[in-house]
Amino acid sequence: MALPEMTDEQRMQALAKAAEARRTRAEIKELLRTGSLRLSEVLARAETDEIVAGTKVQPLLVALPGLGKVKAKRTMEEFSIAENRRIRGLGSRQREALLDRFG
Repeated sequence: MALPEMTDEQRMQALAKAAEARRTRAEIKELLRTGSLRLSEVLARAETDEIVAGTKVQPLLVALPGLGKVKAKRTMEEFSIAENRRIRGLGSRQREALLDRFG
């Protein structure tokens, strides 16, 4: 598969957009980690923010206080959430289950 031909300006715009996405996701995880942001607020924000909607669920769960990698993985298995699932891909029952458990 050939890479798309991009001008230098397009490449710079793409790099800036990717950097902004990484910055936003890191900020959300840090706010979750400190307790300044709740999972319900992140899920609500994902309705309007494409960057948040594209965030993977597992890193968000790991960022929650008291939840490490193992507990996050078990929780995802319990709610039948695939490892590579993003917020926008969660089903309504999966969202409800996460909100019931973590608020």
